[in-house]
Amino acid sequence: MDTASTNLDATPRVSKQFRLQWEEAQQSWVLLYPEGMVKLNGSAGEIMKRCTGMATLKEIVADLESSFDAHGLTKDVLGFVEVAKKQRWIEV
Repeated sequence: MDTASTNLDATPRVSKQFRLQWEEAQQSWVLLYPEGMVKLNGSAGEIMKRCTGMATLKEIVADLESSFDAHGLTKDVLGFVEVAKKQRWIEV
């Protein structure tokens, strides 16, 4: 997967076609849209909830690494962002 097409200075946000919310019944983050719902796994939910259009991808990665005491998440985050862009879940 080519993650080079997404710049770390980009500021992703959830697409206007979707609404991101915590779904208590599902115990997960979900993307709601008129035809249904996408249930996100834990990692995807953590990335998506940070896609507010205010933080850069570099800041999102740094926040995730700090929040989860992890290192080297850039490749994984960029990989997910590429998938999310193709699904039209986020706009960059």
